[in-house]
Amino acid sequence: MLDRVQSSLALPQQLRLDCSRVWGIFAMRILGVVAICATLAGCVTGETVSFKASNPQQQALMRDGQPALVSRQRNSLVLVRPASRQLQANGRPVFVVGINNLSKQPVDFRVGQVEAVQHTGGSDFEMKIVTYEMLVQEEKNRQIATALLTGLAAGANSYSASRAGYGSYTTPSGRTGTFYSPTAAAIAQGNAAAQNEAMVAATVETGQRNMAVLEQSVIKDNTLMPGEWYGGQLHLAPPTDQGGAQKSYTIVITVGPDRHVIDVAQGPAGA
Repeated sequence: MLDRVQSSLALPQQLRLDCSRVWGIFAMRILGVVAICATLAGCVTGETVSFKASNPQQQALMRDGQPALVSRQRNSLVLVRPASRQLQANGRPVFVVGINNLSKQPVDFRVGQVEAVQHTGGSDFEMKIVTYEMLVQEEKNRQIATALLTGLAAGANSYSASRAGYGSYTTPSGRTGTFYSPTAAAIAQGNAAAQNEAMVAATVETGQRNMAVLEQSVIKDNTLMPGEWYGGQLHLAPPTDQGGAQKSYTIVITVGPDRHVIDVAQGPAGA
């Protein structure tokens, strides 16, 4: 997948050669993950990110108008890019991470070993990694809340239908009264039952679809075989707001014995 380059070659040149080949492979394999972000996050605006190469083994890139960073260590290569063109202010930053095992042995990637630290006023503060399991639990909680709201809506719909057969009248002489139409009631109750069934089905379908999206897109623990690619979304807790100023944080991605240190700057779009 990647040509092995002898260590005697100059690393900056090696990175440039690798990037042109690797990015095409990465883009094809991760494209679906990037597209899924719109399903999970919806339309987000507000802030953009940029990367800074922290050592000669890294290269900051711009691909299709989006920033990206390539980090190469002895046994692995890591590609990072934001999951969307803009991030929601005070929202969770989401990145798409691609990992390639360059060694001849299996290497482990563990989400629990990923670190994120925000740098503020000379101090460092941990940014929690939002794991697949956390996202699934959030989705389950959302589904419970949605199911309760759907149940209330269905109950109100059924009650309204049960009253649909009742009416009132006033004669020309001024006499008033009430009546009940079994036909009108049956039609209304039939329509309400169909509507309720459609609401419940839509709720279940949305929940199942969201679970499938999480399963497919979010990065998880994985052992990479020699030459294998693996990737997915990495979700972080929101960085602390800096009053509209730029936020700076570091993500450390460990792959086997390699540590890839990714420096990120996040700030208002167009700033």
